[in-house]
Amino acid sequence: MSIDPQKQDLKIGIVGAGAMGRGIAQVSATGGMPVYIYDAADGSAAAAKDFITSMISRSVEKGRMEKSDGDAAIARVHVASSIKGLSDCDLVVEAIVENIDIKQKVFRQLESVVRPETIIASNTSSIRISSIASACTHRNRIAGLHFFNPVPLMKLVEVINGTDTSEDVTKALEVIGKRMGRVPVVVKDAPGFLVNLGGRAYTTEALRIVSEGVATPFQVDAIMRDACGFRMGPFELIDLTGIDVNFPVSQIIYNGYFQDKRLSTYPLHESMMEAGRLGKKTKAGFYEYTEDSTIIRPDVTEEVSASPARRVILAEPSTTLDGLLRDLGVSVLSEDDGVSPILADPIGEDCTALCARLGLDSKRLVAIDTHTGVFSRATVMAAPGANEEIVQSVMAMLSAVSGGVTRIKDNPGFVAQRIRAMIANLGCEMAQIGVATPEDIDKGMKLGLNYPLGSVELAENMGIKNCLRILEKLQEITGEDRYRPSQWLRRRAILDLPIHTRD
Repeated sequence: MSIDPQKQDLKIGIVGAGAMGRGIAQVSATGGMPVYIYDAADGSAAAAKDFITSMISRSVEKGRMEKSDGDAAIARVHVASSIKGLSDCDLVVEAIVENIDIKQKVFRQLESVVRPETIIASNTSSIRISSIASACTHRNRIAGLHFFNPVPLMKLVEVINGTDTSEDVTKALEVIGKRMGRVPVVVKDAPGFLVNLGGRAYTTEALRIVSEGVATPFQVDAIMRDACGFRMGPFELIDLTGIDVNFPVSQIIYNGYFQDKRLSTYPLHESMMEAGRLGKKTKAGFYEYTEDSTIIRPDVTEEVSASPARRVILAEPSTTLDGLLRDLGVSVLSEDDGVSPILADPIGEDCTALCARLGLDSKRLVAIDTHTGVFSRATVMAAPGANEEIVQSVMAMLSAVSGGVTRIKDNPGFVAQRIRAMIANLGCEMAQIGVATPEDIDKGMKLGLNYPLGSVELAENMGIKNCLRILEKLQEITGEDRYRPSQWLRRRAILDLPIHTRD
């Protein structure tokens, strides 16, 4: 029998007094539960208690918490002088170094001191729970409880089921997570769990696009921020987390899924790490940083030298382009005059493929990505050898209504279509293999990574058929298995079903 997660005096034990351990202790105390902190390093647990006291006191000073509530929370924080001091805890959360041998040793020690019904959980972000539990006697009470840094600010917690974790333990951890003020999502024990797995597509596809010479890191970031609503571009995010962190994690997940090409990163990623350009922590990554670690963002404003286009031809019927051109006062010719720009808004195709399919003049074709709109930031591309004056005239035309115009090289799926489709496809694949429910996957990506949309619901936002088409075109044009559509996405697109429809 497991513990009663609702009992008033539920006691939480924490092993490890670092940033994660003290954060978990803080939310336990503010959630109304007594917490006992143990760390093998002398003075670390006491220092963690002092830090928690200062953080709670600051919340009181800023009016975020009543003084009486703050005082009560501080009084719930205790220091355990030894691991035996956790013997009466109902839940013990391990938050120590990411080393399987050390974790297994700690779990064996905990099993020897806690009660038979006590739940023992790991805050690991990369080691399988089943691997940790393999060293334990009562594996049914071992689970993962993965918080995100900084714990008091990040609302998500992943409840991870090991192979032998009992249903009672999972349900108890969900309740305790809520008592801590977190939003729990139940996740299968798999490489990267939910958030670290789901977050691969955003950065790795951006790395691939830059490595192909399609756009610069700064252009990609501007497109994903301005046109797609991400708080940070993928290269800002890579720099912030540290390339010495995200490259190894990418490799662990890639190898954990037996080299599924949809999860592969690119040599540029490793090259940056080998060069010591690790991001913000070294004041040099894809961006440069000032001495006080402020990011230096290069200007991505495009110089436009031509007059705006006033007469154009449409490569194919497009209600989106029709409406945009009407608003701009641009005439759409019914017959090709041989000199005007030819406009298109392809889904998943590049200009080269479009010219081959429709027999168009490649020198005059300019493609505009209308899929994410053009008003915050417009993206345009043209085939190799395009007439520069014609491309510039289209950019000048768009500048009248857009907050910025970014020109990229010819590329199937532009930038936004390609990255968003890969995010959505990975989310659908996670639903397909049962990493979590589709709803929890969406919840995890929004709360864990601050995505504007969950990765499964993103497919719906793009139009499921559009999302599938982008991936199929990318796979067809590049010949790469990397763009293989998830069967979850394919079936719902073919059957015209909502993306969250269960099997």
